[in-house]
Amino acid sequence: MRSIAMVSRIFRQMLRDKRALALMMVAPLIILTLLHYLFDGETGTPRIGVNNLSSTLIEQLKDKDLKVIQYDQLDKVKQTIKDDDLDGILQLKNDQYHIVLQNDQPATAKSIQIKIQQAIAADLAKTQAKNLSAFMENIQTKLQGVPLKLEQAKAPKFDTSYIYGSSDSTFFDQLSPILVGFFVFFFVFLISGIALLRERTTGTLDRLMATPILRRDIVFGYILGYGIFAVIQTLIVVFYAVKVLDIMLVGSLWNVVIINIFLALVALTLGILLSAFANSEFQMMQFIPIAIIPQIFFAGILPVEGMATWLQVIAKFMPMYYGGDALVSVMYKGLGLSDIQYDLLILLGFALIFIVLNILALKKYRKI
Repeated sequence: MRSIAMVSRIFRQMLRDKRALALMMVAPLIILTLLHYLFDGETGTPRIGVNNLSSTLIEQLKDKDLKVIQYDQLDKVKQTIKDDDLDGILQLKNDQYHIVLQNDQPATAKSIQIKIQQAIAADLAKTQAKNLSAFMENIQTKLQGVPLKLEQAKAPKFDTSYIYGSSDSTFFDQLSPILVGFFVFFFVFLISGIALLRERTTGTLDRLMATPILRRDIVFGYILGYGIFAVIQTLIVVFYAVKVLDIMLVGSLWNVVIINIFLALVALTLGILLSAFANSEFQMMQFIPIAIIPQIFFAGILPVEGMATWLQVIAKFMPMYYGGDALVSVMYKGLGLSDIQYDLLILLGFALIFIVLNILALKKYRKI
């Protein structure tokens, strides 16, 4: 009977907490729907620039689901790849095939390399079959006493180079910078949100609101106070990932620190904001499936370019979309601070918006 009474109490408590009940039932459906459309979307067709190739080989490349862009002349191969948004370039020079791959997505680059090699092998086989056919058609020439020689196609030689990374680059090399940023974002959000929630539940915030202090002073005070610990946590995570775990780092370590500090600032302000709408740690945890989990899907682990248009629009409203892009640009591609300034400005914009919303959210406690 006591167990039944406890079940009855929990049942009534859950029914009273409409938000918890709704999130419990709806949040998994939202995540599953998001995953369905993310993995069900068509991947983009790789774009390959070619120069000095035969028409038959170009057709073979097209048969491998590669979009071929022909160039009459290529002087600056790497610059052309960046300017024309190509995945790679294939050239034939001195009977040797030169492949230059962007390699910003190692798995995609390896797939393109295999397709190119298969296309060249198929073209070679087709050439050999054509030579054999010509040999058989002229076999009578040999019977008439004229020597006949079967031409053998030369085995192709390959030279592969990469703009980013190397032939040993793996998917984890491109994934690890995103994970570093995500863990900083997630734990700063969680700790700051729960910490401010405890301030409210213990009455500390109410006592502060009873003083002449302005709402904006309270917000900035919390941001600066918790921000110091967020920066310390960020430094520990970044240095541990790079120095201890030896995660790939091509660019500047301090640029990585700057990016993660910006991410921590966004997570801090977002956590404080959402804590204003939670009455317990359990309710704060309920925001994770809605506010945090979708971040990882749009951070660059899955190519955003291959997503549906409406998903690409959603991605633009995710802080980790810009944080992930900046971290990959520095840690994997070796770019500088000037190359990621757009991402940093967007992250700063997110933080400023959340700060303003935090000040407005405190109106529920006091008008000024």
